[in-house]
Amino acid sequence: MEIADTHPAALTFRPAGPADIPALVELVESAYRGEASRAGWTTEADYLDGQRTDEAAVRAIIDSPDSVLLVVERGGEQVACCQLEHRGDHAYFGMFAVRPQLQGAGLGKEILAEAERRARALWNATEMRMTVVNVREELIAYYVRRGYRRTGELSPFPYGDERFGVPRRTDLAFELLTKPL
Repeated sequence: MEIADTHPAALTFRPAGPADIPALVELVESAYRGEASRAGWTTEADYLDGQRTDEAAVRAIIDSPDSVLLVVERGGEQVACCQLEHRGDHAYFGMFAVRPQLQGAGLGKEILAEAERRARALWNATEMRMTVVNVREELIAYYVRRGYRRTGELSPFPYGDERFGVPRRTDLAFELLTKPL
């Protein structure tokens, strides 16, 4: 495994636009699926094959009036992204991806903190929510260390809908995690 970059320049955040879609799809896929994802620790390659997202799904987030897909850049290079969606009194955090070779250097913690700040500032959200595949214990532990609480509330994995991947296991579900803002 490659050593993560430990000399970070300042991160910049901007809303994604249509021109960003192909690069964002590539970024998300590289962080979660296939052999390239194994360079980082967020891979889902042991649990899921197939795609993590596609251009239509990314475009839908960008086009939604209640959502923003943030492009995170460092030194002019796209290094990460995340989705924020306004849902009444709370915000949903999703489509979080950091380039695999940059994972483990603290970028995720910084991006998550900025996402929480923006959810409060943009929508006066009092809580952040996210769903994580239930078998991703290391990833869930990462969020718990950042103040998120496991609710035990599970929603079914969309078996048979290949837009979300091709499961390699029969016990997948999404667990809701929450954090007061």
